[in-house]
Amino acid sequence: MPDGSATAEAIGYSLNRWAALTRYIDDGELPIDNNWVENQIRPIAIGRNNWLFAGSLRAGKRAAAIMSLVHSARLNGHDSYAYLKDVLERLPTQPASRVAELLPHRWSNQQPDDFTNSTAPGSASP
Repeated sequence: MPDGSATAEAIGYSLNRWAALTRYIDDGELPIDNNWVENQIRPIAIGRNNWLFAGSLRAGKRAAAIMSLVHSARLNGHDSYAYLKDVLERLPTQPASRVAELLPHRWSNQQPDDFTNSTAPGSASP
């Protein structure tokens, strides 16, 4: 096989990444491919041309941030509408030191006020 041929480059690429390519063998819970992820991000890739006309660079960046939150919420098993509604309602009063609680992988729909107004299990109600 001649050096520089497409086949030689493909084999060299595989050999240079051998540890990553065989990682799933060491852990049976890792998938052999990333088809699931590819299928999840396909709508973003397909819609990319539609979002070229967001109006301005700033509008495009805002749209990208919202789409990222929507898809991250979906990937974390949340209803996208409920997640965005709750986060947008809580954001103005959320302390900056606790804003990470609103990220999709940490979010809980239980409002902090819900904890203080509810009766603890086993206690008498007033």
